[in-house]
Amino acid sequence: MIKTTLNIAPAPLKAQRPFYQDLTFQVVAGMVLGVLLGALAPDIGKQLKPLGDIFIRLIQMVVGLIIFCTVTHGIASVRDLGKVARIAIKAMVYFEVVTSIALVLGLVTINLLKPGVGMHIDPALLHTGVTTAKDGAAAVPTGAGDFLVNLVPNSAIEAFAKGDILQILVFSVLFACGLASLGEKAQPVLHVVDTVQSALFWIIRQVMKIAPIAAFGAIAFTVAQFGLATLLPLGALILEFLLTCVLFFALVLAPISAYAGFNLLKLMRYFREELVLVLGTSSSESVFPQLTAKLTRLGVNESVVGMVLPTAYSFNHDGTCLYFAAVAVFLAQATGTALGWEQQLGLLAILLLTSKGGAGVSGSAIAVLTLTLAATKTIPVNSIALILGIHRILSAMFVFTNIAGNCVATVVVGHWEKAVNRETLRQELDTGYQPA
Repeated sequence: MIKTTLNIAPAPLKAQRPFYQDLTFQVVAGMVLGVLLGALAPDIGKQLKPLGDIFIRLIQMVVGLIIFCTVTHGIASVRDLGKVARIAIKAMVYFEVVTSIALVLGLVTINLLKPGVGMHIDPALLHTGVTTAKDGAAAVPTGAGDFLVNLVPNSAIEAFAKGDILQILVFSVLFACGLASLGEKAQPVLHVVDTVQSALFWIIRQVMKIAPIAAFGAIAFTVAQFGLATLLPLGALILEFLLTCVLFFALVLAPISAYAGFNLLKLMRYFREELVLVLGTSSSESVFPQLTAKLTRLGVNESVVGMVLPTAYSFNHDGTCLYFAAVAVFLAQATGTALGWEQQLGLLAILLLTSKGGAGVSGSAIAVLTLTLAATKTIPVNSIALILGIHRILSAMFVFTNIAGNCVATVVVGHWEKAVNRETLRQELDTGYQPA
């Protein structure tokens, strides 16, 4: 017998990057340094706000075009308009159910813990200069009719110029459906769209290199402007809201993830860089391009990602709904405003509408909260001044929850559509995200 020995060289092991080159570590380090600088040298910290603002503007500069390219390429490649409508309906049903659960959970926890009871605040003594929009942004629609009209831009160029996500989405869907109806004639246009999308993602990769600097500047400004000591009196609300977000992850998102066949903690680990980044910048738009690329890499069909994720940015505000419910009742408790269950059910109904009314208006949480309190005609609108100092901390938590919820929603709708490569999903989540 002749023995044959095969010398098979082992596969080369991929060299692991030093921990200090990991973007997550760099962003966290930037946030820690920002807190220290803001606390120890507030005069310098207050001057660093432009670092965060520039980063967010660089992302906003291309977000509209990325949404257009993603939606257009995803839908036009399917060429099945019936499938597009089915995905949209399933996504909207999911969004409405989950955000309603978030509102109920927010109301239950704030009523059980009562962080605002005993403050005895006279709203007449509070500052009244609460704006209804941020930085001159367009006013939030006040009714269903206005909201529907606002979905349609006066012109496509205006939608991109304003950065209105909903209007860009509407135009992109219509344009993609038009391309889908052309069949093979649309291929040259789709090739151009795909090339433009690749160029836009190159821009995002370069911009992400300054994310740690942006987080450093944003946190330094926040701490310098409001100080650590000023956050203590409202610490109970911060802790209550943190607990509410944790409960939402444990009681809502985790079971939904298990139902769809994936582990929530592994999914959050996969998107850890994006989740950490939004904690520092409080901007969900700053991570949209990365979410699109990673969800596709997870094995979710491009058509599902292109349709569900941009829509989720406008309608699936899980964390924001938790915020509205918690803060509205907290202000009632702080000002001694009687708010029975009947009034709270009315508040819930109003929030179901107004939480959608702020879609597409960047940083509109305060504006929508103002609108909601004005609509209830019970809780003093002036009382919003109480939470302005900690709004930045609360917004970081609800944006974090929004992003995680949007990722879960996209995978779940893909699961319903049988448009997820289960093997790819399992392998990617088990190994964790590895940069190319």
